[in-house]
Amino acid sequence: MADNKKWYEKSGTDGDVVISTRIRLARNLAEFPFPARCPKETAAKVISKVKDALIDSNSVISSHFTYIDPEKINRDEKISLVERHLVSPEFISERDTKALILLDDESISVMINEEDHVRLQVMKEGFDLDSAYEQANRIDTLLDERLSFAFSDTLGYLTQCPTNIGTGMRASVMLHLPALNAVKAINKMSENLSKLGLTIRGAYGEGSEPTADLYQLSNQITLGISEKTAIENLKSITKQIISQEMQAREKMAKHIDIQDKVFRAVGILKNARLIDGSEALVQLSRVRFGITTGLINDISLDTINKLIVEIQPATITKNAGKQLSAIERDSVRADFIRNSL
Repeated sequence: MADNKKWYEKSGTDGDVVISTRIRLARNLAEFPFPARCPKETAAKVISKVKDALIDSNSVISSHFTYIDPEKINRDEKISLVERHLVSPEFISERDTKALILLDDESISVMINEEDHVRLQVMKEGFDLDSAYEQANRIDTLLDERLSFAFSDTLGYLTQCPTNIGTGMRASVMLHLPALNAVKAINKMSENLSKLGLTIRGAYGEGSEPTADLYQLSNQITLGISEKTAIENLKSITKQIISQEMQAREKMAKHIDIQDKVFRAVGILKNARLIDGSEALVQLSRVRFGITTGLINDISLDTINKLIVEIQPATITKNAGKQLSAIERDSVRADFIRNSL
């Protein structure tokens, strides 16, 4: 636990294309109804049991967890959790009895009483499905030792939504695909992926629009397939996408108009005094493209990855420690980007 840098402050294996890896496990406590039918008093018992199992266990990792009551943090802090990919938008959208348990480096988050009683999530920088799954499995085992999960010998883990029954696992990678997006290959890719039991969406998952050429690729099938098979399938397809993206980038980087966009992006980010979130993400995507194709060699991927997360509106406001008007936020964002670069 020595390295407390967040996953989004680092670039990992195949970091040119794969920004991060996520494993999410859905679990429910056998003795209680699913969250949709769980009264507040019962939901509070679920929180107590999961908290005791994780934070009050004898595990070495337990002391590195923090318990967060969403009712005791402000709106910007809640939205920032979504922007940092620590919770789902649904987790903060309702005022039902919920809780969050978060590891100090934010690589592990446990949502309690979201769609399921437990949503365990592990995030890793770069392309690291095996390590992410191994860590998720360790925490799952730790919880299973003290909790009784709803499980069927026929169906596997029982979940509120039928699409998660079985393994209860969603494995995903966050991809930066500026070249494949530019040649309009994503839609065709999406059709082919659905036939293979995979789906590609915006960076914030189902219902989200792609921004800054960021996409989330994940498994769709959880029933009748093992965790290992699902992960191997995702690994195989991701490797193909990495290859296609890098080949397309190599061709694009030779065009003077593309080079011009990259270096104009550097100029804007290093000099702007006001910049909104949408423009900043577009320019950061271009700079990231420039770094990975060798056009830019004095800015690190780590810096860009961190900026993509930390320039989000609520995170800017949370880190400022006070409410900001739109123009103040754009000014703080521009200052932060200039200082980082």
